[in-house]
Amino acid sequence: MTHVEWDDHADVIVIGSGLAGLSAAIEARKHGSTVIVLEKMNVSGGNSRISDGGLAAPGTPQQKEAGIQDSPDLFYNDMLKAGLYLNHPELVKIVADRAAGIIDWTRKLGVRYQERLDRSGGHSVARTLTTKSHSGSEIIKALVRKLKQLKGELRCGSLLTQFISDSSGVIGVRIRSGYRFGVQDSGIVQHVRADRAVVLATGGFSGDIGFRRLQNPLLDDSIGSTNHRGATAEGLRAVLAIKGAPVHLSWIQTGPWSCADEPGYGKGSRFASYSVFPHGIIVDPASGCRVLNEWGDRRERSEAIITCGHPCIGIVDAAGAQADSESLVHCVKKGKVKKFDTIAGLAKAYNMPVNRLENEIGKYNRMIEDKVTDKFGKSLGDGAKKLVDLPFYSIRLWPKVHHTPGGVAIDEHARVLDLYGTPIGRLFAAGEVSGGVNGASRLGSCALPECLIFGRIAGKEAALLPTYLS
Repeated sequence: MTHVEWDDHADVIVIGSGLAGLSAAIEARKHGSTVIVLEKMNVSGGNSRISDGGLAAPGTPQQKEAGIQDSPDLFYNDMLKAGLYLNHPELVKIVADRAAGIIDWTRKLGVRYQERLDRSGGHSVARTLTTKSHSGSEIIKALVRKLKQLKGELRCGSLLTQFISDSSGVIGVRIRSGYRFGVQDSGIVQHVRADRAVVLATGGFSGDIGFRRLQNPLLDDSIGSTNHRGATAEGLRAVLAIKGAPVHLSWIQTGPWSCADEPGYGKGSRFASYSVFPHGIIVDPASGCRVLNEWGDRRERSEAIITCGHPCIGIVDAAGAQADSESLVHCVKKGKVKKFDTIAGLAKAYNMPVNRLENEIGKYNRMIEDKVTDKFGKSLGDGAKKLVDLPFYSIRLWPKVHHTPGGVAIDEHARVLDLYGTPIGRLFAAGEVSGGVNGASRLGSCALPECLIFGRIAGKEAALLPTYLS
């Protein structure tokens, strides 16, 4: 390593200010370390801020009150199944065992949750809690508030460009301070020393078309993304450059509930996620027939829609639509969701065969009465509701890139591993920039718990390292 003129320093440098980065910073401060959080955008929070605020956890008081039998083992098995068993089991176990505790931790920070429980696709039971505001911004605000109370520092407009290392591992970072997203070479070059460690928490790369096409050439600029515009791969590139081991980078997840008539992840996508998939059906407009298990995991549902070659139609009745009444009102007003007083009217609006759609809904309702498992593997005796309450509502669905389950390898202590599986000194990672937790496909509502859990692990472990002596 050549001599470096340091512009600043702190015990722990955290790169990224989403849930993983902020929870790492809080934990590091609680364990006595000084902390600087560096965020490339001009506002904190990343994807965590624009998420729907859903956290899956087994064994919560809400489940017990509802009489739902759940356990960390069942949650663990659901995550492995969704990930095609490519998940790193030791990491999955940490999420499954600690998810309920992370809900308690956020409550103590002032986060409020709705009373209801949701069953996200791929989960065996209802175990998803959602913030009162139906947004991850509520958790971000609570974490920022706590970090300020602890005298941690948050600097926006600070882009990581390179890790600085010596024989002991990572000792600092090269950044562009005053960076403006999208303006290449904006800001000034600075070097910030980490007296104990660096925590990488820069999120995923769903919005980085060039990098995601390297992993999957089909995901070009014709495929949208639900992520914020800063979901790019600079942090991941920087850690790969110092021989961090890549894990599952080509397994890129699309969101089946993405509304074809809005950019990104808006209220249409939210309505589909919380009302249509849990309580309705998805049909191919070309045939008027169902095409998937509406309770399947995200990969299964997205692949089924894409196989049709065009947007599919989500249909839910009046009772199911009330699961997200706020989004319903907005989406009907904006034309993202359409309202129909008859099945025939709905079919004609999408040029569907009327008789076939009517028969399909009738058959679906009879299967629910008979409590059968349908040809898609959906157990219709397990809480499915018949579509009978008029009016019916519909939405056009076409998947968008939503999550990148792959990233840099970490171990149970959130230490970054190199190509030989050996920890890189003084470097930790947490959240979507890391790989291994989710395998081939992330189970819904697991991202926020993962970020919070491994962020806390990374921050504590970083703070407990001895001070670096140059």
